[in-house]
Amino acid sequence: MLNVIITGAPGCGKGTQSELIVEHMKLEHFSTGELLRQEIAAQSPLGKEADAYITKGNLVPDSMIIDVITSAIARVCGQCKGILFDGFPRTREQAVALEEMMDGRGTPVTLCIDLQVPERELIQRLLTRGETSGRSDDNLETIKKRLEVYKVKTQPVNEYYQSLGKYVAIDGMGTIEEIFGRIAAALTTCK
Repeated sequence: MLNVIITGAPGCGKGTQSELIVEHMKLEHFSTGELLRQEIAAQSPLGKEADAYITKGNLVPDSMIIDVITSAIARVCGQCKGILFDGFPRTREQAVALEEMMDGRGTPVTLCIDLQVPERELIQRLLTRGETSGRSDDNLETIKKRLEVYKVKTQPVNEYYQSLGKYVAIDGMGTIEEIFGRIAAALTTCK
């Protein structure tokens, strides 16, 4: 199985590139953001709890995310060509839990792809997305908080995967096709 993580700061293009990776590589797509938004829309107890964190620009606790991902993996593992993790893991602790979970299933994580985009561009992309999508978490104050949280909590994920030899940085600037070309080239070396 080809199990890939796509990471990067909010606004780097993870969602757009994830769609292309899933289509090109025929992977199952797990977006923790989407899984959590479904819970919030359903007004489940998990959704209500998650919403309290998200609207303040904070990350949902590791234990809550790990439970959501564990359940999703159990539903598809062994029935697909691989999994694309979009927005997970977001902390080193989540990364360690994912490695243990996937290794235990005999389907280890193959590669962590880090989309890198300058902060000024990230802010502009997110403000534009907020204007067009109506997402309440795409306002300047929350964006700055999310970027700071990313620097503190999520960048250690990249360092963890670097230490395992499962990390590649991808330039997230350019056209969608150019960026995807860089990602596809990195994935080709993993097959």
